[in-house]
Amino acid sequence: MKHSKILSGILFFLLIAVCVKAQNPIIQTSYTADPAPMVYNDRLYLYTSHDAPGSTWFTMDDWRVYSTSDMVNWTDHGIILSYFDFEWGKSDAWAAQCVEKNGKFYLYVPMISKTNNRGAIGVAVADSPLGPFYDPLGKPLVQSEWGDIDPTVLIDDDGEAHLYWGNPKLYYVKLNEDMISYTGDVVQVPMTEESFGKREFGENKPDPQRPSKYEEGPWLYKREKLYYLFWPGGPLPEFIGYSTSESPQGPWKYRDIIMPAEGGAFTNHPGVIDFKGKTYFFYHNGALPGGGGFTRSVCVEELIFNKDGSIPQMKMTEGITKGIATLNPYAKNEAETIAWSEGFRASQNKQVGVFLTAQKSGAHIKVKDVDFRQKGATRFTARVATTHEARVTMEVRLDGIDGPLLGTIRIPRTGGSDRWELRSIDIPKTTGVHDLYFVVKGQPQSHLMYFDYWKFSE
Repeated sequence: MKHSKILSGILFFLLIAVCVKAQNPIIQTSYTADPAPMVYNDRLYLYTSHDAPGSTWFTMDDWRVYSTSDMVNWTDHGIILSYFDFEWGKSDAWAAQCVEKNGKFYLYVPMISKTNNRGAIGVAVADSPLGPFYDPLGKPLVQSEWGDIDPTVLIDDDGEAHLYWGNPKLYYVKLNEDMISYTGDVVQVPMTEESFGKREFGENKPDPQRPSKYEEGPWLYKREKLYYLFWPGGPLPEFIGYSTSESPQGPWKYRDIIMPAEGGAFTNHPGVIDFKGKTYFFYHNGALPGGGGFTRSVCVEELIFNKDGSIPQMKMTEGITKGIATLNPYAKNEAETIAWSEGFRASQNKQVGVFLTAQKSGAHIKVKDVDFRQKGATRFTARVATTHEARVTMEVRLDGIDGPLLGTIRIPRTGGSDRWELRSIDIPKTTGVHDLYFVVKGQPQSHLMYFDYWKFSE
């Protein structure tokens, strides 16, 4: 019994250590999948699909977007588009990608079409990476035989845009200048062993529809003069492999597996982007509580290339633990700007947009690398709410859940998440760079408080 208690204590402290250090999955307030990064105006935007909690299938109704300037703190911008926004859309808001051209943003999305109950690729357009997006066509952009999912688009250095998609087949078209049409026929890419490797079937019989390792979810990327096509491979559970070419239209040459199958989800989906001098590799797994094959979570690793352009194999890790910039506490910061959280869920309404709901006592948020500068902060303000009469508080701490206490805000009963109050407290003068923690405490069993934004004053 004594040894059991000692072991339990060791495991507890190991768990705390992992939680303090962890950055993956990078979104903890919703289940997210199919990451699609895009860089615009010195900020990285991450478009994701959205798994319904507790789902036993791919229950996915909309697309979300997150953004960061430092690769450790991610701001949730909420739901930006749904298949309901397409008159012809019926279901299945699966993997999408957004690209920018001439100040317009084009979001390529798959869904089931009402017209024939088959998958199709649509496109939505906006003047901002955050939308609002609208359907300019009123019909699918492209629809082939079957398996029309997972579009990826690359705008090359010459301005030409190339679109790939498909499961189990791989299709290609070159888009016109308007980005919402194409000329010519849809090209079916040959699924050869040379291009995508030879599938290992084990005890299963060969599948003529899937002769190569390629499964789905292509991602087109260019580095120097070499084109990369990243893709999940089979049989299930999926790994991530890649092929290369000297042309965006191929022919493709199979290179290797770069991420073996792991992580608790039987699917995966790559997204690769250059940002502030580094290259990042996004993927998803089932690492969050309640996670699995239908409740997935997006993660990120730094991607390293060998001198010859090949990519060494990588494992799923705790992620990016060192930010590339600091956060300004004297600006208005959305509560949903998070490095790590536990016990919070993302919510959204017309009054404030995206906000957070604390699900239990002990729920906490970590914001990394907050720079209070030399002059320092002496006052803290937050916009908060609760429906409870019982006392609910939010502690503001530095560098840990139990770190130095700057102050405690009592959350006012406002009556709902559509009614808010600003609360301010004086704090000890705080200078330098710190991780910031918000820790919620109270007697209610659930939905303790709502949290919209915060800021410090000098």
